[in-house]
Amino acid sequence: MPGVAELMRWRGLASVLWLAALLAFESARPAKPLFASVRVRFAHGFRNIALGSSNAILTALLFATAWKATADWSSINAFGLAHRVENMPGVGTAAALLLFDAWTYGWHRLNHRIPLLWRFHRMHHSDSEMDATTANRFHPGEIVLSSLLRLPLIALLGLEFLELLAYETVLLAVVQWHHSNLMLPPSIDRLFRVLVVTPAMHKVHHSRMAIETNSDYSALLSVWDRLFRSFRLRDDPRAIRFGLEGFDAPSRQSLAGLLITPFKD
Repeated sequence: MPGVAELMRWRGLASVLWLAALLAFESARPAKPLFASVRVRFAHGFRNIALGSSNAILTALLFATAWKATADWSSINAFGLAHRVENMPGVGTAAALLLFDAWTYGWHRLNHRIPLLWRFHRMHHSDSEMDATTANRFHPGEIVLSSLLRLPLIALLGLEFLELLAYETVLLAVVQWHHSNLMLPPSIDRLFRVLVVTPAMHKVHHSRMAIETNSDYSALLSVWDRLFRSFRLRDDPRAIRFGLEGFDAPSRQSLAGLLITPFKD
């Protein structure tokens, strides 16, 4: 089995190639006009990708090995949900991954509900020109907190490291897609969002209207928003204004301004 570093490199390469493809599609068929010039678009993308790259390095250095060690311990000791359903191969793993995705929904919702967590998460929502690069725009503090909380979760669910990495790879691809400046025809979007979060659905979550921001928390599977009654759509998703009031000043959108977002009122 390849080492942790090699697996993380392959995951990083896959996400870069997928992001490049989405940016190319955005250039050819944008859902709505966003940027005043190519220079503005480049600067915006550079900031978001710089944050995403830094977070990826931080995760690889501080947490990937710990995740694998936790998964290996769980496997050796037959600890966790997936290892308790030995007579039905695959069922335990499927249940564990489903619950992991439910946790992703719950963690996202907590980031909107708990003021301290929102201080970090709002950096992601302050992007007034949401495109595929926005999927990389998370504060390092939020990444550290979520990465730490995954350690007990991996053990309790009994996930293997490869299973976790496969889930994370698919999750990132879907997150990049539904943040992109792309739209599907309504009938196709409706079909896709039976299973996964689509651009029409997630654009509502990035609205400046609080009632819309506080909805559509799902990241991969869309079922959680229906189940927990946080599902919301707009008839005119292209008309949605992205971002947060009070965060549009250039000083707040610079790389330094983004990093100090949690510490400013």
